[in-house]
Amino acid sequence: MKNRLKYLIILVFWIHNGNAFAQDGKSLFKAKCNTCHSLKKDGIGPKLQGAKQKWIDAEEGEMIYEWVTNSDRLITSGKSKMANAIKGFSISTMSPQDVNREEVDAILDYVDNWAPPVVVDDPSDPTAKGEVKIIPNYQTNLTVFYALLAMLIILLIAIAMISGAIKRYIGSDFFKERLGKVDHDKKDESKSGGLKNLILIIIGTALISNSSHALEFMQPGEAGENQPWLLVETYDLYALVILNILLLGVLLYLRKLFNGFVDMVIEKKEVEVDPEQAVMKKVSKMLTDVVPIEEEETIMLHHEYDGIRELDNNLPPWWVWMFYGTIVFGIVYIFNYHILGTSDLQIAEYNKDMKQAELEKEAYRKSMSMNIDETNATVLTEASDLSKGKELFATNCVTCHAAKGEGYIGPNLTDNAWIYGYDISSIYKTIRVGSPNGKMPEHESKMNPIEIQQVASFVLSMPDAEGSEPLGDIIQE
Repeated sequence: MKNRLKYLIILVFWIHNGNAFAQDGKSLFKAKCNTCHSLKKDGIGPKLQGAKQKWIDAEEGEMIYEWVTNSDRLITSGKSKMANAIKGFSISTMSPQDVNREEVDAILDYVDNWAPPVVVDDPSDPTAKGEVKIIPNYQTNLTVFYALLAMLIILLIAIAMISGAIKRYIGSDFFKERLGKVDHDKKDESKSGGLKNLILIIIGTALISNSSHALEFMQPGEAGENQPWLLVETYDLYALVILNILLLGVLLYLRKLFNGFVDMVIEKKEVEVDPEQAVMKKVSKMLTDVVPIEEEETIMLHHEYDGIRELDNNLPPWWVWMFYGTIVFGIVYIFNYHILGTSDLQIAEYNKDMKQAELEKEAYRKSMSMNIDETNATVLTEASDLSKGKELFATNCVTCHAAKGEGYIGPNLTDNAWIYGYDISSIYKTIRVGSPNGKMPEHESKMNPIEIQQVASFVLSMPDAEGSEPLGDIIQE
């Protein structure tokens, strides 16, 4: 009875964790919210990003769950200011949703953390923003998914086989006769059967709980070129790896359990141990796992050379576990760096850091260039700056100075006669604050310092054009 209670507690804990693990916000959003709500903008319903925080800021964080499950009831109660504010967003009301609290949290967490697909910025583009991100290789992920799925099936078959072997063994007449106690036999059989059922239920609940995970099947015509039929995310593969490790642990436990039942019916000679040496022998056993001298015959190998025979001693446990640790580390390393590509190798990490540094450098340069005025303005010669200056000139200046700068209401900007100065500082100041006589308005409210510098540089690069009569001082230069 106690064992069954223990198994029941373990099972309830496992299923609870399995259900919590199954709350996949992406799948739940697509199943329950995607019809009316968009991740990018408002639709029939409002955009959900940041909605949870708005309810929390309004001190109604707990009421958002009531709103999702039954919005009409919350509006009718009149206790929620947020509900009254939202009800007029659309002419249609939100239908009640059959979701629990954990599922609502999963949906809102997914929405808040969602970001549109990121295109890697070109570091040569000074307007590029953001960090460099890597998009998963879905083709490679699908291949790894197949391998992990095959491994999972093999483990399930092995678990089923060894579970059946244990049940048959403890139910055999040989086992009962050697054990000698029928009641004890039935207890062990019941124990094994309960354990087997528990294992099968755990496996089943693990598979069911993961059925709503983020595997995304492409609909007909939806997949892009060279895109697999099943989009397997990196965390899906991690979930399969974890499940395989759990099943491997179950298999090893069943193997140990089977060996324990075998040892129960094998006669063993009891060896008297000196109490004074008990501690040292235990320490030695833990560190070396050596067989006592009186039992060395059991591990003696059959070959012999010049009267010398070999003992088949086990490797020291500390060395074995260290060796297993290196294998586990190696597997994690290969999956992390070479198969899944979750982390970058040294050269990839270096290249990413260099690209990020270029982005930061460009952003820094751009922010610092905003400090430009007529005292430190310089002539820009880059094609991109002159092209931008031309666009700004066409938008803000052609009304008075004509398209080629030949002059109309304002003076000709292409000849060698200038009223307020010919150098870049004078032109920059005239554009920024306007002319002293007030005929030319200021433009610092329309353009930032960089744009004013680009327009001034473009004016200085304009070729001669026939137009208005020269005004101002002749600049021979």
